[in-house]
Amino acid sequence: MQILPPVPLLAQAASVSSLLALLAFGIALLLVLILRFKLQAFLSLLVASIAVAIGAAMVGDDLTITQIGSTVTNGMGNALGFIATIIGIGAIFGAILEHSGGTQSLADSMLKRFGPERAPWAMLLTGFIISIPVFLDVALVILAPLLYALARDTKKPLLVFGLPLVAGMAVTHAFVPPTPGPVAVGFILGVNLGWVILFGVLVGLPTAIICGPFLCSRVAKFVDVPLPEHVPQEESTPEAGLPPFSLILTLIALPIFMILANTIVEQVVAAGLPEGLSNSERKTELAKALTEAPIWQQLIHFLGHPVIALLTCTLIAIHFLGTRRGVDRQTLLEISTRALGPAGIIILITGAGGVFKGVLIATGIADALSEAFSGSGIPVIILAYLFATLVRIAQGSATVAMLTAAGLMSGFIEGLNAPNLALITVAIAAGATGYSHVNDSGFWMISRYFGMTEAQTLKTWSLISTAISLVAFAIILILSLFI
Repeated sequence: MQILPPVPLLAQAASVSSLLALLAFGIALLLVLILRFKLQAFLSLLVASIAVAIGAAMVGDDLTITQIGSTVTNGMGNALGFIATIIGIGAIFGAILEHSGGTQSLADSMLKRFGPERAPWAMLLTGFIISIPVFLDVALVILAPLLYALARDTKKPLLVFGLPLVAGMAVTHAFVPPTPGPVAVGFILGVNLGWVILFGVLVGLPTAIICGPFLCSRVAKFVDVPLPEHVPQEESTPEAGLPPFSLILTLIALPIFMILANTIVEQVVAAGLPEGLSNSERKTELAKALTEAPIWQQLIHFLGHPVIALLTCTLIAIHFLGTRRGVDRQTLLEISTRALGPAGIIILITGAGGVFKGVLIATGIADALSEAFSGSGIPVIILAYLFATLVRIAQGSATVAMLTAAGLMSGFIEGLNAPNLALITVAIAAGATGYSHVNDSGFWMISRYFGMTEAQTLKTWSLISTAISLVAFAIILILSLFI
């Protein structure tokens, strides 16, 4: 387990205290803007970042007031160059999958393979797979009719199927790229997405199994939730013409394997680099070594870059799930354009998270925070989880919690290798996933679609989300002992 390394002392203890006070003010301001004034998270992050920068310019000399504007734009630009591309392409990929009926095909095929008795396991695995390319809220909307039909036809409570589905979706939505949260955190921490995917699956899959049907079936007994009144009482006829299950599974898995292949090539090439390099020096030397690698390694590295891999698979999906199935070009254009609407909001929020990180570094707050905890003996991995958990509980948004925690961790990661950085990324995701309650939009969405009251949602989904967080973090701690 990685322990905080000693860091050089700043000029004066007073400056450390002032910077930490500014950090506390900035986070408090962020929470007030979101919770009290209901200001959009994108604007809230920007206002809090600028307020912290102004305060730092007044009490220190690391940043002057004339540099604040460029610090904001640089932080936004650095973050969006990679994150916006990934999220935009991923949104189009998910929209094509949704429009073609691929989500429904995956769920139906899982149910046929598992059978009625193991339908909760089918829903868990469906949620785990489908939430990789499709946003959680969209997937829930698409699959809600299937859940209602299962509950009606089997005469079992809706939550027996619904809770495993959302548990599986919540895990991959938080842990496995190309969903926005882990993509943004991985970028802020400077870790290859292949490592994040690897550890996201290593942590997420057993977490989903542990917190799946066994726990969900017991939690479902806490409340009695009837089917919503609008659900038809007759058996529904399966929709004909859905794309094949094998094609959907291949399209989802292909970019993941391409990115992992990219990571393997990087590790093979990096093995020949000299020891003792700093993170920046290592990146420079690795880039140089890759240009001198055999052409087949260069080709794998190129195709496995997250942008290239996701773009390639999206174009394949457009062809096989759109053009080959008779969807005209104008419709495909409209689907892709609509997908970028909600993606744009997430892109801007993640960009503002990059601004927050940039301000923390430019003002010296990141170093001050690292120094404040350097003698505490608290492992970095625990700090990452705690930072994300506290922000998540306070303001509700998992995305904001992940971005804020990633920015706070920027002063702790120098000298850490890729596996450790990936574990920190997953630890932040674990902290930001749990403890869902009334200030979380996902809480209300699940409450509405499952027909539960606030108290019932607290007894069920809040408990499940907290279990996901704690189980995932326990697995992360175990893995950290071997890295």
